[in-house]
Formats: sequence, structure tokens, C-alpha cells
Amino acid sequence: MALAPIATATTMPGAAEKASATGVTLGAHADAAALALTAPSASPAPTTVVLPSTNADYLNNPAPVYPAISRRLGEEGKVVIRVLIDKDGKPQQGHIGQSSGHHRLDQAALRAVMAWRYVPGRRDGTAQDMWFDVPIHFALQ
Repeated sequence: MALAPIATATTMPGAAEKASATGVTLGAHADAAALALTAPSASPAPTTVVLPSTNADYLNNPAPVYPAISRRLGEEGKVVIRVLIDKDGKPQQGHIGQSSGHHRLDQAALRAVMAWRYVPGRRDGTAQDMWFDVPIHFALQ
């Protein structure tokens, strides 16, 4: 998630100020010199963030193995694995962000996600380490 940049302005001491949608508005007693000092500055360009991905065809990430005992017991559910993807697309850390309610399914999802390769996340066009949520659905057919 990108945070919006915050613009700031400097005013002369004692000048009453109020932020508005168009910049900074000074109180009625401010003089021309104070207005010149408080002209809004240009905001920096917003940061462009692209999250990591598992969708590229060349990654060949196999689906998690559905544990046999979980199949026999009729266990189903959704697991969300929170994984740190490095700038080379390799998982560095992972943990269960949301459990399916079944330990075997959670562990099978974690093992699979930690063995996958990813398209790394990018910030302003540069690959960077980023946390990413990977949902895994276990459903009996």
C-alpha cells in the first residue's frame, strides 16, 4: 500500500494558517511577504508499487499437495500465507496469515508457497523485497 505524500509549507511566525484543498490559506492579517513564503511547493510524484505475483507462465508453481488424511476426513478451507518475496523472486520468510482451521492444510499450503518462485514486487520500477499474501483454497471435488 502506498502512502500519499504530505506537502508542507513554512510561514512567518504569528501568521494564522489553515490547510485547504488548494494549498495553504493564511489569516487576514498576513502580509505579502508571508504569502510569498507560503506558496505551495510542487508535490513529489506518487510512488508506483507493483506487488509480487505468482501468475507468470514460466514460474511453473505446482499446486499444494492435498494431504490424504485431510481428504478422507473431508477437510476443506482457505489458507492465506504471508510470505516475504526478495528482489530475485525467492521466498525468504513465510507464516500462516489466516488458517483454514485444519493444521494439515495450513502446513501443506505453507510448504508449497515457500517452494514457489515469484515475479518480484517493484517500487518505482525497481525490484524490492516485499510481503505478499498468497491465498490457497483446498476444496474436495
